[in-house]
Amino acid sequence: MKPSEAFTRSTFEKDNSNVNSIERKGMSKHKYVTIPNIICTIRLIGSIWLFWVAMQDRLVLFTWVFVALSLSDTVDGRIARWFNLRSDFGARLDSFADSVLYGAMFFGLFWFRGDVLIREAPWWIVGLLSYLLTTGAGLWKYGRVPSYHTRGAKISQWFVLAGTVCLLLDYTLWPFRVAMFLVTLTNLEATAITWILPKWRADVLSILYVWPSKNQE
Repeated sequence: MKPSEAFTRSTFEKDNSNVNSIERKGMSKHKYVTIPNIICTIRLIGSIWLFWVAMQDRLVLFTWVFVALSLSDTVDGRIARWFNLRSDFGARLDSFADSVLYGAMFFGLFWFRGDVLIREAPWWIVGLLSYLLTTGAGLWKYGRVPSYHTRGAKISQWFVLAGTVCLLLDYTLWPFRVAMFLVTLTNLEATAITWILPKWRADVLSILYVWPSKNQE
């Protein structure tokens, strides 16, 4: 190996090590009763309640509760980072609460806008299949559902919120279509992260933060 190549590789590995140490800073396996986890639990309970709200034909109430629960996901994440309350348990709880929320979201969309959703099937079915792919990959490799919370996931989350509100209130379909496209890209990135990482890990900002790990094994 040439000296220049050795220096470049050494520098790259050092930078990656620093990124990983920063990314994992403050993570704990055993932080259960925290403010972010309480917010996650409220979101989980609220998401279950949304199924009942939909069946009562309360469209406006369903929409605003969905908005509030979606925004709570941003709040608990920021609190966890700002006050060093991140934990593996919290990451898993957050992902589970999100899954139930999005399940309620699709239930509500079918309940209130089923005819439109059927016409838009190619968009959301691809997004759903990509979610099943990344979830299945995590279960197969780690025995756990991935919980990466990538930047792409955070961006797509805002589009999902906007797209769902627009669809529920019969404004326009394009935000929902864009959201499903971004969700698909996010899930494909998560699947690639699972393929690269040898062990389960929470809160990976991007595939760029773990790509060198495969070269170092």
